[in-house]
Amino acid sequence: MEKEAPSASLPLPAERPATPRLSALRGERTAPELQQSERQELLAELQGALKLCPWFTIGVMAPTASEAVEALRRCEQALGWPTLAAEDLGAEDLGAAAMKGPVFLKGNQRTGTYRIRQEEGLGKGVLISGQNSEQPELADTWGPLPLDLL
Repeated sequence: MEKEAPSASLPLPAERPATPRLSALRGERTAPELQQSERQELLAELQGALKLCPWFTIGVMAPTASEAVEALRRCEQALGWPTLAAEDLGAEDLGAAAMKGPVFLKGNQRTGTYRIRQEEGLGKGVLISGQNSEQPELADTWGPLPLDLL
C-alpha cells in the first residue's frame, strides 16, 4: 500500500482578540457615553479587531443625515478607509439634505458607496462589520460606538 505524502501544514487562523468593552456593546440600542479613558480603551480594542478583516461595512444611526455623513467621514479618515460615494437612487433619491429627522446610513467598502434612509425609532451610534471571506470566523460586528469615537 502506498503512503500518502504528508500534507503541508496550514497556518492556524489568527485568533480574535479579547474585546470585553466591544463585546459589552453588542445588543445595545444606543452607544454609551464614555469617559476619555474608556474611549481610549474601546478604540484600542476596535483597532485590534479591525486588523483581522480586509474590508468593512458601516452603519450609522444618527439624529440627522448630516451627522451620519460626518460620522462616516471621521471613520474613513481615522481608519484610513477610502471615501465612499453617495449611491444614486435615481428619481426616488431626495438627497440627504432634504431628509428631516433620524436616519440610518449604510456604507459598503466593496461597492464603494453609501446610502441614507430616514428611519424613526433608532438608537444613536456607529456599527462596523468586519468582513473576511477567507476566514469567516473572524468576521464580526462591533457597536454601537459613539458617533464621535473616531
